[in-house]
Amino acid sequence: MTTQHLHRFPFGAQRGEDGRVTFRLWAPDAPEVALEIEGRSPVPMEGEPEGWFAVTVPAEPGAQYKYRVKPDLAVPDPASRFQAGDVHGASVVVDPRAFSWKNTAWRGRPWNEAVIYELHPGATGGFAGITAKLPALKELGVTVVELMPIADFPGRHNWGYDGVLPYAPDSAYGTPDELKTLIDTAHGLGVSVMLDVVYNHFGPDGNYLHAYAETFFRDDLQTPWGVSIDFRKRPVRDYFIGNALYWLMEYRFDGLRFDAVHAISEPDFLDEMARTIRATVEPGRHVHLVLEHEGNKASHLAPGLFDAQWTDDWHHCMHVMLTGEHEGYYEDFQDSARQLARAMAEGFVYQGEVSPHGGEKRGEPSGHLPPTAFVICLQNHDQIGNRAFGDRLTALARPAALRAAATALLMSPNIPMLFMGEEWGTKAPFLFFTDHNEELAKLVREGRRREFQKFAAFSDPARRETIPDPNAASTFDASTPDASEATADGHAAVLSLHRELLALRHRYVVPGIPGARSEGAEAIGPKAVVARWRLGNGALLTIAVNLDEAPVPIGPLTGEMLYGSGDHLTRIVPEGALPGDNAVVFITAPGQ
Repeated sequence: MTTQHLHRFPFGAQRGEDGRVTFRLWAPDAPEVALEIEGRSPVPMEGEPEGWFAVTVPAEPGAQYKYRVKPDLAVPDPASRFQAGDVHGASVVVDPRAFSWKNTAWRGRPWNEAVIYELHPGATGGFAGITAKLPALKELGVTVVELMPIADFPGRHNWGYDGVLPYAPDSAYGTPDELKTLIDTAHGLGVSVMLDVVYNHFGPDGNYLHAYAETFFRDDLQTPWGVSIDFRKRPVRDYFIGNALYWLMEYRFDGLRFDAVHAISEPDFLDEMARTIRATVEPGRHVHLVLEHEGNKASHLAPGLFDAQWTDDWHHCMHVMLTGEHEGYYEDFQDSARQLARAMAEGFVYQGEVSPHGGEKRGEPSGHLPPTAFVICLQNHDQIGNRAFGDRLTALARPAALRAAATALLMSPNIPMLFMGEEWGTKAPFLFFTDHNEELAKLVREGRRREFQKFAAFSDPARRETIPDPNAASTFDASTPDASEATADGHAAVLSLHRELLALRHRYVVPGIPGARSEGAEAIGPKAVVARWRLGNGALLTIAVNLDEAPVPIGPLTGEMLYGSGDHLTRIVPEGALPGDNAVVFITAPGQ
C-alpha cells in the first residue's frame, strides 16, 4: 500500500487536483504584486484584505516562479517548497502527492525509548548519505536521528542557522523526494527522524521580507542575530506554525527541536504552536517537541505542550569536571559535583537562582518534571562548534574519564543525545562554517575572532588570527568525520562501548522510564556523584560516576551491577571506594 501526504498552509504555492496552482503572498507594504512564471508573461495578483495577494493559474510541477513586488525587484516565495538555485533564485512548484510513501503503518516511537543522534546533513553526505547510514545507526542503538537545520541558506555549506527560506530543503543536501526517502527508509527500520528548526531569526543574506512586509519584524527589539521577528502579528504566527505542521504532516518528521526560543519575544506563541500541533497531528501518532531555552522555563514542559528541553546545565557540569574550564558561562558551574547532583535529580541546576555569568535570576523549579523532560548530552553542535577550534572532548578529556561520563549519559533515565562521530570517539573538529559572499564573509570572519578575544587562550591577537576562517572550504571539510576511523585501533573500542551501553539501556532502563522518579543524588567527591531513580516498574537504578583521577569513598550499592566503565569494579566497589575516572551502574529487580 502506498499513500501521499500534503499539508496546505496559507502562504506559498498550493497545487490543486485540477492541475491549477494557487499562489499566495502576504505583502502588506507592496501596492501591487505580479506572479512571474519562467517562460510566461507576468500575471497580476489580486489584492485581498490585510495585505494578502493571490492568484490561481495552471502550473506544472517543476515550474519556476518569483513574485514581482517592486518594479525593480522580483523575489522568491518565502514559503518556497524548493529552490531552483540558491536563496536568490527562482522558487519551484512542487506537488507533494507525487511521492508515494511505503511505510504507511508507522506511528512513531514513544519518547521514553528515545536515543537521539544529532548530525549535520552536509557533513553526512546529504540526504542520500544519511539514508545510507541509517542501518548502522539502528544497529548502534539509536532510535531518533536529529537533523540540524535544512532550511535553504546562502552558499554550498552552512551550519543551517542562516536559513532564510524555512519551507525549502536546501538543494545542497538533495531534493524534497530524497528527504522523504530518508524519512520513509528510517521508518521502515523503526527509527524516528527529528528536525531542528529556527524560528527566532532569518539569516543575513537572502531574506527579502523587509522589502514588502516590513511589519514582519519589530523595530524596537534585537536578537543576537539581528532584528526581532514580530510574533504579535497573526500572519507571522501562522507562517511559522504552518512551517512546523508542514514538516510534521507533509514530510512525516517525528518531531521538531526549536532553536534558541528564548530569543522569541512572545513566549505565548510557543504554547499556541504546541497546542495547534497536538490538535492537528493524527491520534495515536508519536510526535515529539523539544525546546532549546537558555531561561530553563519549566512551564513550557507542561502536559500538552513540549516534551523536553535541551538541558545545558547537565552538559556544563560534566564539561567542567572533564576539562577544568571556567571561562564564559562555565563560571556558573564551578561547584560542579553538587550541581551535577541537582541536574541528575531535578533536571535544571538553575531554578531561579542568580547566574554569576549573567548576573540575573535564571530558571524555574523543575523537580516535579519526569526525567524524560530533559535531553542530556556530552557534546552537541553548539558546545563543540562554538569553540574557536571546534575541539571535541576527545581532545580535551582523559579517555577513561570520558568513558565514565558516557556511561552516566547513556544509562540515565533522561533522554540521551550523541553528536555525529561521538560514538567512535572521532577527534575531527566540528567548526563553525559558512559560504557567504565576500562582504559578509569578512564580517563573519572578523566577528568570530572578536568573539574569542575574551578567552585567555586567545588574548594574543596573533593567535586569534589562526582561528579557522568560517568561509574557507577547508573549514567545512575538516568538520566532516571520517567514518572509516570507527574500525581503527582505539576507535573500535569506543564504538563497542557505546553499542554495549545502549543495549543495556534498552533492556534494563527503557522499560522502567515511564513513571520513573528521582530518589535523590549527592556529591561524594570533588568530581563524583551518586544518583538513584525509582523506575516506573519498581526497579531501583543507581549510577555513581567519579571523573577525578583519585578514588572517592562510596557507601554500599545494592542490586546487580549492570556495568562498570573501568577494570575490576566488581571487586573494588564493594570495598567502599569508587576508583578515579570510573562509573558504575547498579539495578535492583522490581519488588526488591
